[in-house]
This record gives sequence, C-alpha cells and structure tokens, in this order.
Amino acid sequence: MIKKIIVSACLLLSLVSFAQEGTASPYSYYGIGDVRFKGTVESRSMAGVAVEQDSVHINLENPASFAHLKLTTFTIGGTLNTVKLKSDTKTESAKRTTLDYLAVGLPLGKWGVGFGLIPYSSVGYKIESITEDVDLNNKRYSGSGGLNKAFLGVGYKITPKFSVGADVQYNFGKIETNSLEFITDVPVGTREMNTSNLSGVNFNVGAMYQTNISKKLTLYSGLNYTIENTLKSENTRNISTVVYNSGFDLAVVDVLGEQTSTVDLLFPGKLSLSAGIGESKKWLVGGKISYQETAAQANTYNEAGNVGYGKYGSLSLGGYYIPNYNSFSSYTKRIVYRGGLRYEKTGLVVNSESINDMGLTLGLGLPISGTFSNVNLGLEVGKRGTTNAGLVQENYAKISVGFSFNDKWFQQRKFE
Repeated sequence: MIKKIIVSACLLLSLVSFAQEGTASPYSYYGIGDVRFKGTVESRSMAGVAVEQDSVHINLENPASFAHLKLTTFTIGGTLNTVKLKSDTKTESAKRTTLDYLAVGLPLGKWGVGFGLIPYSSVGYKIESITEDVDLNNKRYSGSGGLNKAFLGVGYKITPKFSVGADVQYNFGKIETNSLEFITDVPVGTREMNTSNLSGVNFNVGAMYQTNISKKLTLYSGLNYTIENTLKSENTRNISTVVYNSGFDLAVVDVLGEQTSTVDLLFPGKLSLSAGIGESKKWLVGGKISYQETAAQANTYNEAGNVGYGKYGSLSLGGYYIPNYNSFSSYTKRIVYRGGLRYEKTGLVVNSESINDMGLTLGLGLPISGTFSNVNLGLEVGKRGTTNAGLVQENYAKISVGFSFNDKWFQQRKFE
C-alpha cells in the first residue's frame, strides 16, 4: 500500500511544485523569493528543533538522521497560509495553500538512504502604485515561480550513539516577473518582462550524537552544514510598448528586442547547531542556532539601491511531550504534544530596515492505531517585516498537515 501512495504522491508533487503560487509576500520580489521550507511538520511544530535520533520520522535537514530509521518511511506535508499585509495606510489579506515536501527514507542496516522533492522558495506578489497626477508614472508589478530541490542523501551509524551523513541537492526552477508603467488616462504604457531559469547543485553534511547522562535522561546534539554553492540564473528580458484597457488586458504595439544574460548567484555556507535534553519517548526540550554570512543575492532584474543582503541568523527553542506512548487504554495519552518559539533574521535589508521574522508554533502528532504511522498537525502564528520606512508588515497564521507512513520493506521470507 505504501508503495502505491509513494508513486501517486511523487507524480502529484512533481506537477504541483511547478504550478503552485506559494506566497503572497511583497518581500518575495528579492533574491530567489520567499524561502518557505522550514523542515517537516513535526520539526516546524517545535520551531525547527529536530535533534533526536528518530526511528519513524525523517529529518530533512540533517542527513545523518537517515541511519536511525527502523522502517521504510514516506512523508508528505502541506500548509494553508493566511496572511494580513499591513502598511501605514492600507491592509490587505491573502491565502495560499501549498505542498511543502515529499520524501522517502529507507533503512539499510547501519546505513540509511533518503530522497525526495522540496519546493524550496516561492515568488508571488502583486504590487501597484496608482496616482491621479498626470506628471507621475503609475506602476504595477507581479511575479511568480520559485526554486525546487530534488535531493538524495545517505546516513551511516558509526556507533549506536554517533552517526554522520551527506546529501546532494539539485536545484531547479523558474521565476517570472512583469512590470507595467503608464500615465493616468493614457492607454499606452511600457512593459518589462523578465524570466530567470535557475539551476545548480549543492551539498549538505551532518552529524548526530546522543549519550545518556542519567538513568532516564539523554543528551542529544546535532550539526548540519550546507557547503557554499552557486546557483546559475539564465535571464531573459523583454521590453515592449503596450496598449491596455480598464481591465488591464494588454496588446503589444512594439517590441524593443530580447536581452539575455547569465548570472551566478553565490550562497555562502550555512551552519546549524542543535542540542537538547529529554527522556526517550516521553519528553524533550531543545534549541537550534543557524548562521549564514549572506542570506541571498540580487539578480539583474531585482537590483535596487535601497536593498541590501546581510547576515542570516535564527534561534529556535522547542520540544515535545508524550503522556504515555504505549498506553492501550487511552488514545490521548499516546498523542505527541509539540511547541516552540522562533526568531529569524532573514538578512534582507530594505530602506535601512532589517526584515525579521518571529513566530510561535504548536502541534500534535496523532498515531494511527495498529501501525507506526501518524498524522501530524501544526499551527504557526507570527509576524515578519515592519511598517517603518514605508514597508509592509506580514501577520500570518499557518496550518500544516503532514503524513508519515511507515512499513517494513525487504523482509526476508521464512517460508517459500
């Protein structure tokens, strides 16, 4: 059964990852867009903390975790994002529903293998500046697309307490932007269209270690490092004169010609350190720190004098609690209760204001009776950005659902 689910879901996510508009943020204009991937629903519900060596859940950020899987694991997750965009003068609301990840983990003795597809970042904005002043230009901007990652990783258990791993990620995607400038009551304007085809490869390495510090308590730790990499962007620009009507249906009058260029976007290495303490299958409290020298880089179409890219940093605190994981009399005692707090300095600086993100996370892990599979629910509320300096603040609420299906493959038959 799990094999049929995997095949169907792979086909579905392969199609949806190209078609979905995963964000409504005006800040997705910059860099490679709004980075959506924050891990599985289980780790996101703990603000990104995933430090325990789990045998039935995949940790998509640390490949060393693959070595600890006991069962073949298939996981898929999606999110409903409701956001209120607020400026000094106006408020707008938007909703987006997205598929966030699909992955498979295979246990192979001391080894473990993981592979999957992740829609990593999204571009999705519509911005306009309309004035009745005939001496000023009106402007409309829109963008769509994003970056996807297909990955293949392996983990190896050096000792029962210590494991290492590495994965290779192939990055691909397309970003399309459209800008229109016109004067009020003049039905002719100028349109600029940009298309960027993105591609590249990067590598990720990790390690996990745990040790008992008392009869019940265990200390967990993890390290993850994404090696410096380059993303190739093949850009095409078209500038044309257009005629538009009140519904902004466009008719091209004159095309100035197509311009092409190739840009290499450099992404420095990113380091994440995690640590936690807890009682196995009972509770855990942990933290995570991430750092990157520069979070993103402007492309030829989104360079701006009022925008800069600084250092990325994030801090997360989270954990879980299970009243009694093997209770036969009470289902609620087997539910995993999760929570966390997160602060993120995105590295994006607009009008000399840092665009930061902070959120509160909650979640539930609902076991499917008679199996090792489970359904995971997550809620995140928070805000990003600021209304200072004419910018936009995003107040959001995200509801996530993830499925983790577990089964035993490659089982040797005792009878023929």
